[in-house]
Amino acid sequence: LERSSETPVTESPEVMIDHILARYHAVHREQLPELIRMARRVEAVHRDSPDVPHGLAEHLEIMEAELLDHMDKEEQVLFPMLQAGGHPQAADPIHVLREEHTGHGQMLERLMALTGDATPPQGACNTWRALYAGIAQLSDDLINHIHLENNLLFPRFEPSAETQAVAA
Repeated sequence: LERSSETPVTESPEVMIDHILARYHAVHREQLPELIRMARRVEAVHRDSPDVPHGLAEHLEIMEAELLDHMDKEEQVLFPMLQAGGHPQAADPIHVLREEHTGHGQMLERLMALTGDATPPQGACNTWRALYAGIAQLSDDLINHIHLENNLLFPRFEPSAETQAVAA
């Protein structure tokens, strides 16, 4: 699947949030259940292979649960605040979500370690190759998603270091 990772050129946080919801949140919700299904299949069919990524389906399930919880916080709490023009208390949920982004990065590192950087072994079946291609896409998508929020969206609603120094 070809997906544009282009960020909409806009000064509008509303358009950026709509892009995040459609391009990343919806896609993650589609990607993960299918990756989990394929991982279970590969682990079962190839359980005797020394190359099988034991624990991959379980790791993807944990990632899915954490991402769904995280995206729900954004959709139910933070994004409505930001779409309403921001709120002085937006800095608190942004701080929490940034910390969760760090955790998602650690989960991605573990995912890449389990899959040898999403490189299927020699002679891998079609499902295994598709699984690893999907994992590579998930990794790229999640990295771009986190970058967009951390570096382009969130800073618009966080007090600058100068503002914090003046307030102190």
